[in-house]
Amino acid sequence: MVEERTSKNRQSRTAGLGRRVAKPWGHELVFAENERYAGKILHLEGGHCLSLQYHERKDETLFVLEGEVSLSVEVNGEMKEILLRRGESYRVRPGVRHRLRAESSCDLVEVSTPELDDVVRLEDAYGRAGTTAP
Repeated sequence: MVEERTSKNRQSRTAGLGRRVAKPWGHELVFAENERYAGKILHLEGGHCLSLQYHERKDETLFVLEGEVSLSVEVNGEMKEILLRRGESYRVRPGVRHRLRAESSCDLVEVSTPELDDVVRLEDAYGRAGTTAP
């Protein structure tokens, strides 16, 4: 009986790993998405960065799982650089401009409100400025 439960638990965890979204800077693994919240793992390849962006409604918190990432973030109307290391987190509220940059590969957890397509790209190294394209 114990083996059967363990086997079923493994199957449900495997079946529910989420969806992978390819990005020019790496990929996202969306592991939770419902009407109240969303959860993603962001994998950034070294030497890449996300768009300079803000969200109109989305409120998110970033947590560094592995590596370190440079966060450019608007604080009191000015852009500041913050180095986030393994185990550190930062909350990005709606309307706040921000960008992540990785010198070497890193993994972050992003937990947010459910508006995953709420992105206003101001600058983008991959030609996506002004779009919501992945």
